Parts: sequence; structure tokens; C-alpha cells
Amino acid sequence: MKLSNNYKRFVFIPSILSLLFLTSCWSTNEIEDLGLILGVAVDLEEEKGQEGENVITLTNQLATSNSSNAGIEGQGTQQNAYKNVSETGSSLMEATRNSLLEIEEILLAHHVKVLVIGEELASTTSLQQTLDYFIREHEIRQSCQIFIAKERASHILETSEPSVVPSMKLAQMTKAHDRNSKILMPIHLSKLNRKIQSDASFLLQNVISDQGEMKFDGASVFDGKTKKLQGLLNKEEVEGVNWITGEGKGGLVKSYVEKKSTPIIYEILSMNSNIQPRVNGNDISFDVEIESEGRIGEQKEATSIDPSSNETLIKVEENIEEEVQKLVKSVSEKTQQEYQVDVLGFGESLRIEYPKVWEKVKKDWDKTFSEVPIQFNVNVTIKDYGTLGNK
Repeated sequence: MKLSNNYKRFVFIPSILSLLFLTSCWSTNEIEDLGLILGVAVDLEEEKGQEGENVITLTNQLATSNSSNAGIEGQGTQQNAYKNVSETGSSLMEATRNSLLEIEEILLAHHVKVLVIGEELASTTSLQQTLDYFIREHEIRQSCQIFIAKERASHILETSEPSVVPSMKLAQMTKAHDRNSKILMPIHLSKLNRKIQSDASFLLQNVISDQGEMKFDGASVFDGKTKKLQGLLNKEEVEGVNWITGEGKGGLVKSYVEKKSTPIIYEILSMNSNIQPRVNGNDISFDVEIESEGRIGEQKEATSIDPSSNETLIKVEENIEEEVQKLVKSVSEKTQQEYQVDVLGFGESLRIEYPKVWEKVKKDWDKTFSEVPIQFNVNVTIKDYGTLGNK
């Protein structure tokens, strides 16, 4: 269809005029001038400031031109895929501003993956105070993950592998939670802030640097009132935590049919827990029902034990249940008697089931929790024993 000249002018003239109102990217910066922060570590120094205040070291891990090739086989070079920049100050904001004295790039914190806090700082300073800067800073995403370093936090952001970015590797390692019950479910800044605001006690994943290799190593226990690190749980106790909370998704349990027999490895396919509070007048107690389905994943040596027989399966299931009982009792007794804090979710269950009772006890719940009886019932079902069995 042929368009009239009037119609052409009607379309053409407004299009030309609209160009006058378009602006170019006049306020942008070249990517080479940007310092993308991928991870942050915070440490407490031994020396004091001029006025006796604490001195904090802030370490920012910046991406380099090699970061895009990090973790790709054959793409590593002798130049590190990251650059760490550390600066001190009496506050995190002061340390951040001091770092600008030696960094030519424009720092951007939108891509921070992990925040690592040194054990000494977490033990002596309220975590609420330490995180205040990061919660207020609008550039830092609330989805960044929080960890506690059992040494200096800055050591976690170092590696001898030039093609590896420690911050990105640490963030990826938490995905193993689905297959290993000795790892806590990842906790992000937003979720941790809610816990802090509620005055509830909580756990954070520990990480260590072993000859340049980062590893998860238990968890740190934080008191809900002081917001300070109160104690540590080992890897087996973290395993018990995941059984009680039901947050574990996978893992292994070593079992023995007989005392001197070779171990049979139970692979967890599912893990569920139900914490049921009981209230009788002023007395509070808990029943915890734990259920798991799994399979026999490995038998260390060929023996006369036939894992496919019903008798053997029943024995293995009973022994696995005993092992799980040991794990959950160990961590519940430690949190109740030694640390006297509830980091296992019992208070939350009481709040949901008995809100009026919770209102009466929530102010001093950790102390109350340390005295309440807890009964565990574990039920394990082996759904699959593989294709191997004695003929």
C-alpha cells in the first residue's frame, strides 16, 4: 500500500524530534576503571588505636582481568585471578575510606559473594555491631553468605592456585550441603540480620585455611543476647544439628552389624525431623521424631554378612538409629549444658505451637532451654541395598 506524503511527514518529523531528548552514557565509567569486590574479610588487630579504640582490618578481594577464566581448566596463568587489598581503621567505614588512598579503581560492592569474620573479632565484638555497616551499605546484596574464620579471616581469601578466586570457590562450596550433613545450610546476610534482631541464638559455618586450601570445619555458636561467639561445634556435632533441625539433605552414616565386622556405609536419601513441644502447667519438654530413608552405599570388605537379608537389614537399621541417637544427644547436651543456648530451633517450635507460653518464657528462653527434657526417637529405613549380596 502506498503511503501519502502527509503520513510520511507525520511519522518522520516526530522521530527526528525525539532524538533531541535522548542522552548518551555520559556518566558511566570504563570497566577497566572499576574494582569489583567479590569477597570481604574482617579481622580484629591486637594493637589499639591512638585513643585506645579497637583497630579493624578490612580486606577486599577484587576481581582481575583473569577472574573470568577462574576455575576453567587450561585457562589459568601465573597472574592471580584476584587481588586482595587490606586497610585498617577504627571502624569499617574508616577502613573502607582508607583503602581508597591506595586503590586507583572505583570500588563496587554489588557482586560481593561472601563475608568472612575472624574468630577473635566475633568473640569480642557484637556481631550486630560488626555487620551494621554491611547491612546499611546499599551496594552490598543481602544475599551474600556469612562465615566465621577459625583464624584470621583474610587468610581464607588467599590461595596458592593463581586461577582460583577464593571468594567464588567458598560460595560454591556451600552447595555440598545437599550431599554432606557435616555442613550447615548456607546463611545469608538478610536471614542473619533477622536472627540478630529477634535476639535468638544461632550458628554460623566455620571455615579454615589448611596450607592454602579452605575447608569447612564445624560451626560457631552465637549467644542471642550478646551477639558474640560463645563456643564451637565440631563437624560431627554439626551433623547432629542437621538431624535435629531436619535441614540436612544428604550424607553418610557408618554402621556395624557386629562389633568386629567391617563397616557398612549408609547413604542418606532423605532426612526429616519434627520437634513437638509438650506443656504441662509450668513444665516444658520436647519430643523429637527423626525419620530417614537411605541405601547401603558401600560395604568395606567382602564378608559373610549378606546386606540383602532381612535380618541384616534390621540390624543395620537399628545400629544406624543408635549412631544418629549419639549424634543428636551429643549436640543437644552440649548446647544445653555447656553453652546454655538454643541454636536448634526448639524455641521456634514452642512459639508456633504454644504462643501464649512462649510470650512468658521468651525473655529468658536460653536459660529455660538449658533445663528442659528432650526425648529423641529415630526411625531409619533402608530402601535400597544395591545389587550385591552373598549367593
